[in-house]
Parts: sequence; C-alpha cells; structure tokens
Amino acid sequence: MSELPHHPGGERGPIAWMAGNSVASNLLMLILMIGGLLIATQIKQEVFPEFDTDIVTVTVVYPGASPEEVEQGIILAVEEAVQGLDGVDEVTSSAQEGVGVVTVELLLGADLQKLARDIESEVDRISTFPDDAEEPEVEIESRKRDVVSIVVFGDQAELTLRNVAEQLRDFLLQDKNITQVELEDVPDLEISIEVPQQNLRRYGLTLGEIASRLEAASLDLPGGGIKTEAGEILVRMKERRDTADQFATLPVVSNNDGSIVRLGDMATIKDGFEDTDYYAIYNGKPALMIEIYRIGEQTPIDVANAVFAQMEAFEEYLPPGIELAVVKDRSEIFKQRADLLSRNAFLGLALVLVLLSVFLEARLAFWVTMGIPISFLGAFLMMAMAGVSINMVSMFAFIIALGIVVDDAIVVGENIYKFRQQGLPFVQSAINGVREVAVPVTFSVLTNIVAFMPLYFIPGTMGKIMMTIPVVVISVFTISLIESLFVLPAHLAHLSDRHRRRGPMIWLHEQQQRFSAFFTRMIEKYYGPFLDKVLHTRYITIAIAIAVLLVTVAYVKSGRMGMSMFPKIESDYAQASVTLPYGAPIESTEKIARQIMQAADAIIAENGGDQLALGTFSQIGRSGSHKARIRVYLTDAEIRPISTDQFTKLWRQRSGEFIGVESISFSSDSGGPGSGAALTMELSHRDLSVLEKASEELAAALENYSQVKDI
Repeated sequence: MSELPHHPGGERGPIAWMAGNSVASNLLMLILMIGGLLIATQIKQEVFPEFDTDIVTVTVVYPGASPEEVEQGIILAVEEAVQGLDGVDEVTSSAQEGVGVVTVELLLGADLQKLARDIESEVDRISTFPDDAEEPEVEIESRKRDVVSIVVFGDQAELTLRNVAEQLRDFLLQDKNITQVELEDVPDLEISIEVPQQNLRRYGLTLGEIASRLEAASLDLPGGGIKTEAGEILVRMKERRDTADQFATLPVVSNNDGSIVRLGDMATIKDGFEDTDYYAIYNGKPALMIEIYRIGEQTPIDVANAVFAQMEAFEEYLPPGIELAVVKDRSEIFKQRADLLSRNAFLGLALVLVLLSVFLEARLAFWVTMGIPISFLGAFLMMAMAGVSINMVSMFAFIIALGIVVDDAIVVGENIYKFRQQGLPFVQSAINGVREVAVPVTFSVLTNIVAFMPLYFIPGTMGKIMMTIPVVVISVFTISLIESLFVLPAHLAHLSDRHRRRGPMIWLHEQQQRFSAFFTRMIEKYYGPFLDKVLHTRYITIAIAIAVLLVTVAYVKSGRMGMSMFPKIESDYAQASVTLPYGAPIESTEKIARQIMQAADAIIAENGGDQLALGTFSQIGRSGSHKARIRVYLTDAEIRPISTDQFTKLWRQRSGEFIGVESISFSSDSGGPGSGAALTMELSHRDLSVLEKASEELAAALENYSQVKDI
C-alpha cells in the first residue's frame, strides 16, 4: 500500500480519495453485498405485492329473494345512502339470488378508515330493509393471498367429505408455517326438524311453540357463583345441543299421567346442511375445496412445503374411497420467476465477463462484472427502507434493470483502460478515467431514473402495483452509479503488473491483445471513415432519421399495431362459465354442465390424457341454481401437449350449441393480468325491465360481428 499514494500528484476530491484507499472502497462494497444479502433473507416474500384496494363493500343477505327483489329492497336503499358521502368516487352494485353487494370506490387521497365508518353509520340508519333481510356487513375489501388449493373428493356422502375436510384443515393448522385454512363454498351445517301436521294437531302445538321451547331449553347459561367454605362454586346451565340425537331427547310435552313426549317422538330430525342447490364435482366425484393462505411474513414456498408435508402425513388417515389432489400451487409461480431471475443474472454476468475479457482485459472485466451482484444486493437495502417485498413484480423489475445496470461501469472501466494504454500509472489512470466520464455517466443514470419515475405516480390500484418497478429499478441504478464512481476505480487502481501472468493466462492475454489490436484497426479503417461521411452529410442523416420516425408513427397510427394494458397470459386451467335465466331449475343447469364436462373429457382423452390435464372441477349452483362453473386444471406448460388456448378453442367447438342459456363463456387466461373480457359495456336505467330489454337487443346486435364471441 505504501507504493500507492492516497493523492497522487496532489489530486483531491472524493473520487481521488476513494481511488487511493482500497480499504474504504472494499468496506463500502462489503456493506452493500453482505448487508444486502442479510436483508434479502428478511424481506417479505409473496407472489403478488400487498396493497390496500381503497374499496368498501356493503353486503346484505336477503334469503329467498330474487335479484329484482334484492335490487328494490336492498340495493337502491344502500346506494342512495352512500352516494353523497365525501370521498366516494364510484358506486357499483350487484343483485344476486338472496344477496346484494354494493361496492364503493374511494377518491384518490381519501381516508379509507373514515369513509368505512361513515358508510357503516349511514347504512345502519336505513329503516326500510325488508324484515327478512339480515344485518348489513360493511367491510374494507382485502385480498387474501392464496398459496395452495386442495380438493377432497370421493364417492362418499357430503357429510363424510365435510368431516374429512375439517380433519385435514385441523391437521394442516398444526404446522407452525400454516396459519389460515378455509373450506371454500361449503354449505353451513344445519339440523332439520320436520314435524308432521297430524302430530301438531295431536299435541295441540304449533311450529312456533316448538321453536320457542327449543330456544328456551337448548342453551348454555351462567348462573353466577356460590361461596362455600371450600371456595366459590360456579353455577352454569349446560343444555346446549349440537346434534340431531341430542335434540331428539328434548322434552316437549308433559302429559297428565307424568309421561313425557320428546321431540324425537313427534318429529324427524336430521343432521345435514342448509338447503341449497350448490355442490361440487372433481373428476365426476363429489368434492370439497380447501384453500390455504399466506399471512404476515410467511413465504409462499414455506407454506407450500408445509402443506405438502402435512398432506403426505395425513393420507394414512384417509377413509377408503376418499382422495386428495392439489389443483393449484402459487408457490410454483414464485419459484419460476425467481429461477428466471437467477438464470438471467448468471447469464448477464457471463456475457459481461466474456465480452469485456475479449475487448479489454480479463482482470478489468471481472471487476466491471462485479457491479451486477453489488448493485442487486445493495438494492435490497433500499427496498427494505421503502417497504417493498420480493414478489413477481419486483423480480420483474430486477430483470428489467439487469440489461442496463452495468452500462455505467463499462464506460468507466473502458475509459480507465484507455488511460492505462497511454502509459499512465494505475492510480492516475483510474482518477483521470473516472473524472473524464463522471458527469456524462451520472446524467445517463439520472436519465434512466427519470424514465422510470412516472410509474411511481400512477394513481389507483394499478399504480399501487406498478410503483414497485421504479422503486427497485431506481435502487439498482443508484447503487450501480455509486459502485462505478467510487468502488470500481479503487479496484482498477490497485491492479499491478507485478502480478505476473502464468501458464494459460499468458496465452489468453496475448490472444486478447491481438484481437483488441485487430478491432482497433477495423474501427480506424471502416467505422472512422463512415462516421466522417455521416457527420459531413448531417442534413441527409437527419432526414433519414426523421423519415424512419414518421414511418414508425404512421404504422402505429394505422391500427396495424394493437394496444393492450397487459398481454394475454395463459392460465394453468381452462374455464367455462354458464348462466341460465334466473329461476331455472338445477336440473337444467346440471344438463348443460354435463354437456360441457363431457366435451372436456373427450378433448383430454384425444390429447394425451393425464399428460394434458390433472382433473376437472365443476361447481354447480354457485351463486344460484341457474349458474355453473367448470374448470379443467392442466399440467405444466412444459408437459402438456397443447396450450391452454388451443384446449379452450377445441373445448368451445366440441361443446356445441346450447339451448336456453343466457350466457356462456370459455376462457384460457382466467386469474392473470390481461384476463377477462376484451370489451365491456355497461347499461344503466332505473327500470329493470327496460334494462333487460336494452341489454338483450345490444347482445343480439353484437352477435352480428364475426369476431365477437362469448357475449
């Protein structure tokens, strides 16, 4: 170190000081790398970034009501109550069989908690709700972060499947890495009590009187305490009944002769589920879906690994005829994106190292290449301060930055190499090389930062997703600039010819110098004269550039280049949704669903069978007896012989025509960005009959366009 002065030639300033002090530059490098590596292990990992949706929902259950009755009795009253509140941007409503949902979107910058309280207060003041309507539920919309979906299926009774599913849920929750497990769309348990009319007459009772006696007799009631010499004794009436057998023993009538008529003597009592048309099928067998979610700091991979381990241990307790199947694993998406980032990073490192070794020098190429891991790991420090997690969007931002991150280091390294070729000492070459390009390098990085900055200010839900990209990219660019101006020069300044090359390194250096000399001659012989001609005919050059620009703009304006917010990304499942007219019997819905499932089974059999599909999950009577949804879960994209889009097209064709269907749609991109209808039209009118007629006429008109489908 004594041979390398801190300020050669009296040079001053931070660049000269860092170039002459390798300890300081190495310390800064270690802080960025080790600190970033430690922080990276602690940053929250998730598939999709977590954010508030700025949406408040009001849900009112109105059992047995039609959508028209829900609209008149529930929706209109809630809309009128909340529309005038401060901070409300848009109110949308949905009336379905037995339930009404009003969605309130906030204005940008409005206080979400305050508006939720105001909405709850206004809804509580409504006195015109029907008597049968349940209490309104006002809640801030939140997105559950699902990780794994498990199907429990088999040729067993629904109650047996429910019991197995609940046992599996309890078994999963025993693992510390699994916190939230829910059974999806499972009807509530219900005890049905049916009393024949002749029994009511025989005992002089009404159903209301029996209900009152059940309510009075089936309860747990604290009775206070009794103080004794041995201590206090708590008194409690424990008569709660939870099963049909327990209710059957309940006394209802006491005769004059002292005999007791119990509920089981006069009524038929059954354990079962609430009366609903909904049921699910997986591969032709009754099924239930279990969803496992991630909360807090849990990672998708940890949750998924815990689920698979618990499932394997639980299988030995499964009753005969019941099976388990995993139909969705979102941790795979996370791992695939992480693997893609890792492969691209290593490929980028290799390309930079090889190309710079060819054009400049191996030692210089190594330290320039180190700018990639230093910048990426250092960015984790800034991500932690900004509250950004490791997710699909942030990893995508790293992939974007990967192609730009070492540009500044390459410029700085090449300029230092130029001064070294002129015969200057290593330290002086580093100082002169950095100072000469410091300003343009800084402004080039600032230009990149400014280019990504607008993404940070996009409003709404989309902005909350996209803001992750500029935070990550700007963090990487900032660390890269610091590394190229203060860390890289110190490393290059302390290279020395005293470290003699030996063996293959001598031959490699000679080949590199030979190629470098050849490349320099080509530049002087061909590129130099060509550039001279371009500069002397600048008006022609500018005219050509403007012409190319005009042609590009004209091509975009011509409509030949389409525009979409997100590209269409195939899902790992194909989906068909069918809606019959409201009030259609469940048998009609089942008939249509069977036709769709049979078409799916035929396509699967003709295109690889198990290599194409994992299974078919059908939900009949979902959100009403007139609705059904069928999903075909496909194998990984690398395995399945045809794409999801191809399968969906074949499925639509094979399903044929449907009679009496209000709407049917087939989709290959459900659940991901770019999914959903390409065009949505909304009609509004106070009179529902006018609205229905107008929508039917609009749908009929749209069917005349050959490119329109799934209206």
